[in-house]
Amino acid sequence: MFEYDFMRNAFAAATVVALVSGLVGYFLVLRGQTFAGHALAHVGFTGATGAVLVGLAPLWGLVGMTVAAGVLMGFIGEQLAQRDVAIGIVLAFSLALGLLFLHFYTSFATHATALLFGNVLAVDVATVWILAGLAAICLATLAIIARPLLFASLQPELAEAKGVSLKLYSVLFLAVVALATAECAQIVGVLLVFALMVGPAATAQKLVSGVAAGVLLSAALALAEAWGGLTLAFYTDWPTSFWITALSTLIYVLAAAPRRTSAWHSA
Repeated sequence: MFEYDFMRNAFAAATVVALVSGLVGYFLVLRGQTFAGHALAHVGFTGATGAVLVGLAPLWGLVGMTVAAGVLMGFIGEQLAQRDVAIGIVLAFSLALGLLFLHFYTSFATHATALLFGNVLAVDVATVWILAGLAAICLATLAIIARPLLFASLQPELAEAKGVSLKLYSVLFLAVVALATAECAQIVGVLLVFALMVGPAATAQKLVSGVAAGVLLSAALALAEAWGGLTLAFYTDWPTSFWITALSTLIYVLAAAPRRTSAWHSA
């Protein structure tokens, strides 16, 4: 399968996105902000369709809108956990607005389907380099804020007492999540972002307890699922997004099964 240019591009893009998603996703799950990450993906769909409507590339609309929404959610700060209803309403409105943009630009319908469900096999070399650049920004920022972010996530009251600005790191982190989400959407689509952003991270937290080990395992699982999904898609001709999501779900269920079995025996 590596004889084909489109498969080499797909593996390169999937590698970049999987590593970013696994690393960023671990902190997203740790902070209990998975729903916010899901909402960012839907907001990104609106940005992509809006960008096409005004003559820009969908990727830049996706990036711009998700980052703006991520920063806004970061300013909401610790109140975010109590605003699931409001986020859900914004999420639904974002999709509706995206559909409205499609109404005015119906020829974009095929591209919209790719945005919703992903089409990594259509990624070209230029897009791979763009994804690599965005990944570098994500990982560099995450590396800089990782220690205070972890402190603020695990012991927010003590962190604030020590002078750590919870709002600042919330804003910075959700901006990083927004960039990672925009990248992830290129592989699995905005509706299946959970597959790479949350699945590997949630599995890692069930399998290991240390933060360093968890971050590395999350990235490794995301990478394995992305590569496995591409390989299975090539040999079965089924959608790549389906395989990545199926692998993510299966691995999580297998990781959770021993604990559930133990709990039943204890009861």
